[in-house]
Amino acid sequence: MAQARDREDVSDRIAGSTAADISESVRDLVERGEFAPGDQLPSVRALAARLGVNRNTVLAAYRSLVTARIAITGGRTGTTVLGPAQNADEGFTAGSVLRDIGSGNPDPTHLPDLGAAFAGIEPAHVLYGESVIDPGLAEWATEWIAEDHPRPFRLSITAGAVDAVERLLAQSLVQGDRVGLEDPCFLSSIHTARLAGYAPVAIPVDREGMTVDGLRTALESGARAIVCTPRAHNPTGAAITAARAMALREVLADHPHVLVIEDDHFSLLSTTPYSSIIAPTHQRWALVRSVSKFLGPDMRLAVTASDPVTANRLALRLSPGTMWVSHVMQRLAARMLRDAGTQSLISRAGAHYAARNHAFVALLAARGVHAQSDDGLNVWVDVEGDAAEAARRLALRGWLVRSGAEFVLDPDSSPGDAHLRLTVHDLDDADAQRLVDDLAIAIARPGG
Repeated sequence: MAQARDREDVSDRIAGSTAADISESVRDLVERGEFAPGDQLPSVRALAARLGVNRNTVLAAYRSLVTARIAITGGRTGTTVLGPAQNADEGFTAGSVLRDIGSGNPDPTHLPDLGAAFAGIEPAHVLYGESVIDPGLAEWATEWIAEDHPRPFRLSITAGAVDAVERLLAQSLVQGDRVGLEDPCFLSSIHTARLAGYAPVAIPVDREGMTVDGLRTALESGARAIVCTPRAHNPTGAAITAARAMALREVLADHPHVLVIEDDHFSLLSTTPYSSIIAPTHQRWALVRSVSKFLGPDMRLAVTASDPVTANRLALRLSPGTMWVSHVMQRLAARMLRDAGTQSLISRAGAHYAARNHAFVALLAARGVHAQSDDGLNVWVDVEGDAAEAARRLALRGWLVRSGAEFVLDPDSSPGDAHLRLTVHDLDDADAQRLVDDLAIAIARPGG
């Protein structure tokens, strides 16, 4: 009883007259350990009455706590403190004895030989103040991007797509600004927004990509930037269709100075066409294309095409006197990208990922399990129930999977917590069939 009394005393220390103030007050109490993981926050009605504010103000504060993963809402159970937690990251899970099919990694056998590529370059020293972009890579990348964006643009080189998105947002936003992110969302984009103190606005994703109504709502809420995956959306594998891209461009037409970032991370591997939401008349934009999925994750390099204003601001963060991407790596990437053998390997890899994923989706369909993998490295499986429980059951059968809940921005509307994201392209036929059988058992309903 004393413990319950103590928790009531902590709740009495929540203060503020605005949603931001109330949210910050709760965060401070959590960080000081006065609220512990599992503690319930006061009901919206009770806290609003005590603070003398509108219930919507408390509701907005609680939503921001849920978005920041400081609390979780459970309907009738109210809002519960999560406390400090480890962020989920892409890649293999260290120390597990289970078969890891949640890594999101490309197949190493479909990546080019770095040793052979290194032997073909002649690195030279680059000194402070020299150009930050290798001329050979700049020439190849300019031709590549101009095929899709014939309008004038400036090229930048960053240490991968995540680095590019982070720098692009930093040159345009300040703490507290709203940024529209897809929901479910790529893990690194979630981390980038939260660590920088931006306010993520969830834009639902369906089979055709980012939804029109979701984008409109995000813009009307004051979002100053939008991050979009035009194809191979992670985790769902969705690709924006030409019709959807046109509809999204129409919504963006009234917001020409909102920064639109397209993260076309799969690019050369993609089996679906690139449909851009960036209209020729849009003023602030950037297209990011990484090489990590087809040249290797350790090739920390991405090319970014953007409008002159965005490029100038980005250049301040990539100045020749402080920070740039190694010219050795740039020359290595340029050599591989111009090599006919590497281009053929990339083409075969893209076909391999598509074929293996589509075959796995077909095996699931034969067992009555719905899944999709229109593009990309992963398969998005609908378990029609609690994905965390399905993951636990699969672990008992030797599989380590990734729950869709890790990719969710808005728990109240996103279907992510009823899905699993699986990376299965490197399973042989026997293992793929065994996984399908185990998955069908793991998500079976009583009496089903």
